Amino acid sequence: MKIKMIFPALMAVLMLLPGLGLAQDKTRPNVIIIMTDDQGYGDLGITGNPHVKTPVIDKFASENIRFNNFFVSPVCAPTRASLMTGRYSLRTGIRDTYNGGAMMASNEVTLAEMLKKAGYRTGVFGKWHLGDNYPGRPSDQGFDESLIHLSGGMGQVGDVTTYFKGNKSYFDPVLWHNNKKEAYQGYCSDIFTDQAINFIEKNKDETFLCYLAFNAPHTPLQVPEKYYRKYKDIDPSAGFIKSSQPLVKMTEKDKEDARKVYAMVTNIDDNIGKLLHKLDELDIAENTLIIFMTDNGPQQTRYVSGMRGLKGTVYQGGVRVPFYMKYPASMARNQDIQTMAAHIDLLPTLAEACKVELPDDRIIDGKSLLPLIKGQEVDWADRPLFFYWTRRYPEPYYNMALQKGSYKLVGMTDYDASIEDFELFNLQKDPYEQENIVNENKKIANDMKVILDSTYSELIASENLKDQPRIMVGSSFENPVILNRNDAGGQRGIWAQEEAYGKWGISIEKGFYDIKFKFIEPVQANGRMCIETNARVKQMLNLKEGTDIIEMKKVFFPEMDCDLIPFYSIGSKRILPFWVEMKKLE
Repeated sequence: MKIKMIFPALMAVLMLLPGLGLAQDKTRPNVIIIMTDDQGYGDLGITGNPHVKTPVIDKFASENIRFNNFFVSPVCAPTRASLMTGRYSLRTGIRDTYNGGAMMASNEVTLAEMLKKAGYRTGVFGKWHLGDNYPGRPSDQGFDESLIHLSGGMGQVGDVTTYFKGNKSYFDPVLWHNNKKEAYQGYCSDIFTDQAINFIEKNKDETFLCYLAFNAPHTPLQVPEKYYRKYKDIDPSAGFIKSSQPLVKMTEKDKEDARKVYAMVTNIDDNIGKLLHKLDELDIAENTLIIFMTDNGPQQTRYVSGMRGLKGTVYQGGVRVPFYMKYPASMARNQDIQTMAAHIDLLPTLAEACKVELPDDRIIDGKSLLPLIKGQEVDWADRPLFFYWTRRYPEPYYNMALQKGSYKLVGMTDYDASIEDFELFNLQKDPYEQENIVNENKKIANDMKVILDSTYSELIASENLKDQPRIMVGSSFENPVILNRNDAGGQRGIWAQEEAYGKWGISIEKGFYDIKFKFIEPVQANGRMCIETNARVKQMLNLKEGTDIIEMKKVFFPEMDCDLIPFYSIGSKRILPFWVEMKKLE
């Protein structure tokens, strides 16, 4: 009897120890999710682009399952939150890509947490963009291994280890491996792929989730010269077969940007080829479920299969993306699925494929796609999908849309606009959103607006949105803490400017702290360094000389939730630090 009681417990422990797990459970597939950043629907050969060379992705798509009406959010962090949770991003606390709105609430149950609980080894490589500090890091959200850059992109202000490298930020970067800074050699996409392959090799005898989230081809557009040379002489605006598709007009800058993007995409294609080859070499390809997708439309003007809009817009060009899937349990290869699907569907799909339970204590907005793959009848073909994008919080009815069946209602108007001020498209007849038919179909438009209003009202009342996630300061899980500009709230549009009103929402543990303030440029002498936390204000007067780093030693804080507001005041200027480091003393 004692042996029967001990054995299951021992097995559970072994499953959690790297290298000591059991052989792969063949009834559950490995999962690899590959997602690129700002690669539009038209940035592939298989979607009609005659310029970009993507033979690996094209072959993968042609041999497997193609969801031809797949949708995401118009921008990065919301898409990633929905992918991880199966929920609309506003439910998770994600409301922006920066300005303090790209931190997912720690009470969310992620795909990684769900699969890890079932014995999967979990790894993420590349772009996370759902929180850079405890408790929002990948390691806090279910990932056993993580290699990421910070914030929304390498070379951006929030990524404190690559920003100052300027036009070389994608090369030889300092990245964050399991929450520690490590220097790497090479190009970022190559590094992320190589480390993902290392993770797969280490866990080849176990069941794993590998999330390979390339930061390319997001700006800054940096690529190895050998890839750029493949495209340096092309005209990205020429060579398209004349059809009913509207063709975009490109400036010379647009064309040069497209050349760099296509070079970055071809590099990604080569890296995906390397990963697929490794699966064959390890003899685990047949038991591996693989997804390829992108996170939103293109940022720059270029070919997007004739669709209207770019990244950031709720038109098709901003939210419709390629989605290809290899599902080893299905014999159905080389099939097209036209039913509308979305990022919120990944978590329930993978829960069913991996035979794990969905969380039952929250709303899951998505649905499993497996019935569609298996050709079963479904009753949700006309389910509505909600889209929005404005900075900070959704603004009715600006850049907001609802898609249901073949109809799409788009608001690019005022908060109190009449239905005639909206746009209504029949996507079956008008896939390029060129003809507004709202005046001839007001009943359809009004019915859709009722759903739009109801969805908006429900999401904007989400608890994680009303009680925004805070960064934990002084915790044993992360000490010191670096507060970066991506997570700074305050005025809108905080980026690399010196004079700005910024603040960080934190929960601080009682104790003494050493605080370091880093500035973009050295501040002048004889100013005042000030830090405000609720009613408590600390200041240092009469700085003796100019410097880009100011330190306050042994500053006491009680336990509290607060907005931390730091600034250097000199004359009429209030200068916001580039980042703030807070280290709790023993």
